[in-house]
Amino acid sequence: QLQVVESGGGLVQPGGSLRLSCAASGFNLSYWSIGWFRQAPGKEREGVSCISISGGTTNYAESVKGRFTTSRDNAKNTAYLQMNSLKPEDTAVYYCALDTLNKCGSYYRPPLEFEYHHWGQGTQVTVSS
Repeated sequence: QLQVVESGGGLVQPGGSLRLSCAASGFNLSYWSIGWFRQAPGKEREGVSCISISGGTTNYAESVKGRFTTSRDNAKNTAYLQMNSLKPEDTAVYYCALDTLNKCGSYYRPPLEFEYHHWGQGTQVTVSS
């Protein structure tokens, strides 16, 4: 079974920072590109960012460009989403998911939900107003 687990969410004031982690269990994450998604209350799930298999390409939604950074550490078998200058509208459940077709390395756009598989359980991020 392929499984990823998100962690690092919590409550933060506007302007604060959080770093989310996406850890792989029982397999090598280096063969997959990683997508980050979020779902806010009353809204559909949206693509936030992605990182290619090589780590050489990253894509971001316009709403988070300049504030969020995604990275990966193959030695730790973990991907990260660094979130700075957080806003109340960033409040959502954040998910990571896997794509072996490496579309993040092929298309310069945010990730699309149907392209990704093997989703984690999500971690709650709450930015107080």
